[in-house]
Amino acid sequence: MWFDEFATPIGKLTVAVDDTGVRYVLFESSRHPMPAQDDWKRDRKATREVREQLLEYFAGKRKGFDLQVNAVGTPFQRKLWLALAKIPHGSTVSYGELAAKIGRPAASRAVGAASGRNPLPILLPCHRVVGSDGSLTGFGGGLPVKAWLLSHEGAGTYLLFD
Repeated sequence: MWFDEFATPIGKLTVAVDDTGVRYVLFESSRHPMPAQDDWKRDRKATREVREQLLEYFAGKRKGFDLQVNAVGTPFQRKLWLALAKIPHGSTVSYGELAAKIGRPAASRAVGAASGRNPLPILLPCHRVVGSDGSLTGFGGGLPVKAWLLSHEGAGTYLLFD
């Protein structure tokens, strides 16, 4: 696995790729532990494409990604993560709406749990999933990052209170 770290408007991101595609986009602080990195090697050349596309996204020059991804998870997680990629830039859906879209209308909590385990946030945009009332709910990078990403995409302005 090859990785790189770089600065973005939402803090440092770590990206990791292997021969099958992009495997991880990791926030500087995440509510889930980092995957084991014993065999990871820093390689800016191997991670160049994902880094450049993410930086173009942050610069407002890109609304979608053209990358080979390989998110490893359960069949349900993988189905949900692929559905995330279909949520248009600048829009949001609720967990319930997303559950219905994948044919599991009663599984909104499972959708939330699977979204929370998304190893490729931003690329597979779990930040575009909100509560049924439009409120911001959990996000691996933290709610301020989720609010920033949605605002950056023009999906609304969210005020956060402690």
